[in-house]
Amino acid sequence: MLIRRLACLVCALCLGAPALAAEVAGVTLADTASVGGQALVLNGAGVRIKLFFRIYVGSLYLPRKAGNLAGVLAKGPRRIQMNLLRDLTADQLVGALVGGLNDNNSPAELAAVKAPTDQLVRILKQFKDVAVKEQDVLTLDFVDGGTKLALNGEAIGVVPGEAFNGALTRVWLGDMPPEEGLKKAMLGG
Repeated sequence: MLIRRLACLVCALCLGAPALAAEVAGVTLADTASVGGQALVLNGAGVRIKLFFRIYVGSLYLPRKAGNLAGVLAKGPRRIQMNLLRDLTADQLVGALVGGLNDNNSPAELAAVKAPTDQLVRILKQFKDVAVKEQDVLTLDFVDGGTKLALNGEAIGVVPGEAFNGALTRVWLGDMPPEEGLKKAMLGG
């Protein structure tokens, strides 16, 4: 009886404790996010570095943790979040995303998502000179069959299609990610 009460007390204390936030490269990330009314957990996060420059902290939120691409794509909704560590022009952002799409998808997969990719480019090009600034947060939420883009919590567009979101997710988690360390970190490794 005493052991049962002690176990209940320990569980109550754990459930009542506030969620601890993760910190990556000076960016504090919430342990949870809400997408489409569903609570998601932080699967993992890491830093995108190009040459010697820290570009952004990339994080992945899922309904339940997953350690590989198949597990990530099997779960929905999901969020890929980019916390910017430096300013990027629209051309730099678009170039990186389109390059990542090309590197991680077959020609047939790219052909199948050409129209949604063009729509993504139009959404991101609307920013002209500076698309995102240091400390901005760009979220890519897959929910209700589409990818909802938001900048600092404000919706900037929706790109329909599950196939497109799978192709976009492979930018970070595919066979040729921009950085293997970032992929591993986002997958919780």
